Amino acid sequence: MNRKAWLEKAGEVLDIEIDALKAQRDALSEDFADAVETILAVNGRLVVVGMGKSGIIAKKIAATFASTGTPAFFVHAAEAQHGDLGMITGADAVLALSHSGETAEVCGLLPEIKRRGAKVIAITGNKASTLARHADVVLHIPVTKEACPLNLAPTASTTATLALGDALAVVILNHRGFKEEDFARVHPAGSLGRKLLRVTDVMHQGKDLPLVDHLASLRDAIMEMSSHRLGITGVTEHGNLVGCLSDGDLRRILQSGHMDLDAPVQTLMHSNPMHISAGKLASEALLIMEERKIMVLFVLDEQQQLRGVVHMHDILQGGLA
Repeated sequence: MNRKAWLEKAGEVLDIEIDALKAQRDALSEDFADAVETILAVNGRLVVVGMGKSGIIAKKIAATFASTGTPAFFVHAAEAQHGDLGMITGADAVLALSHSGETAEVCGLLPEIKRRGAKVIAITGNKASTLARHADVVLHIPVTKEACPLNLAPTASTTATLALGDALAVVILNHRGFKEEDFARVHPAGSLGRKLLRVTDVMHQGKDLPLVDHLASLRDAIMEMSSHRLGITGVTEHGNLVGCLSDGDLRRILQSGHMDLDAPVQTLMHSNPMHISAGKLASEALLIMEERKIMVLFVLDEQQQLRGVVHMHDILQGGLA
């Protein structure tokens, strides 16, 4: 075989799998909507069951559901025969994968799953199979030709099954209004999770928020700054943020040679300190800090009430560098 023949064969494989996906698209029916309704009605978890290559696809489908707002997990059909069946309850729905619909380990679970009251959604290439006959909903995989030249190794059929699982998960997440911030919550260590951190996730608040009243002295402000080590203190009047005093301000006061520790902080503070809305992304706060060459931003809510303060170091530690 030469390089040209390899490329031609690869093209044939992709063409077969593309045709399988087109056939799967054409096979969509009300059964798909029934499957969506069944999953949406689940009070427990979605349990995805499979064996062999179908088991590998089942793992991915379960992972996709779990990461997009539907509690789901994979159960190996053989392990379920030896105790893992106890993971399935009557409040769950079972998504069972078997292209033949006759996989002994999968079909052997059906009587007990049905006895427990869990709904069964079958994904199979055989609508007359044992699995299909015992399922509440059947999603048909109409693949008759595998990319394997022997028409034996699961290739086009597993591609179609995977795509159908993705379609189920995406339709359901769309129906539930699953948003970027929801995705971030279940991917806290991922790059998207870090990008979607909000200032409220990293800000200092409550007792960790350095604040003094506008009538406090410069001495009081310095003590407040020292105790919190953020290089700044907010200045409030009747609970509202009216100014701030930073390390840089203190250096300028020292350099002026006229430092009066008893002077009211309101005569030395910066009015209208830089701030950001509580709903904004931490990445937006970082951009403002870099553009304005500052290290700290105060965080205000929709009513312009002080919620906290965010420091550049906190954002960088969150992995946004």
